Amino acid sequence: MRVQLSVVGRLRAGPEKDLTDDYMARFERTGRALGFTEASIVEVEDKKGGGQRAEAELLLKSIPKGAVIVTLDERGKLLTSPEFATHLGNWRDDGAQCVCFVIGGADGLIKELRAQAETSISFGKMVWPHMLARVMLCEQLYRAGSILAGSPYHRI
Repeated sequence: MRVQLSVVGRLRAGPEKDLTDDYMARFERTGRALGFTEASIVEVEDKKGGGQRAEAELLLKSIPKGAVIVTLDERGKLLTSPEFATHLGNWRDDGAQCVCFVIGGADGLIKELRAQAETSISFGKMVWPHMLARVMLCEQLYRAGSILAGSPYHRI
């Protein structure tokens, strides 16, 4: 199963990009043996003039046809890391070709895009900058792969 992040904005060189690249590389290495064939990030333009609707159009175009859509949103479900890993494993085991995690821009995602998602997840009641949410999601993907592989990275 492919894993794709469709995100608003481009990460420039710096700590967020370094962390994102590192965790995605770790997830790809761990995930191959678990049936996760590819992990990628598709960045769409931050539409300051067009707002959320313009960003949503670009995000929707970036989502692979037939993908399981998961939005990151402050109104989403709170999951533990093992619960997140279980979801990821279930999508894979149920035959999903791709799961696409969608992170909006600074103003979030429009209601119509959120409605197309199979589920929506939250990293807590606080609002996180979308660039940090990207780093946190990449780390959780690696952690989920580690949990599914039975590695000691995640300690309970």
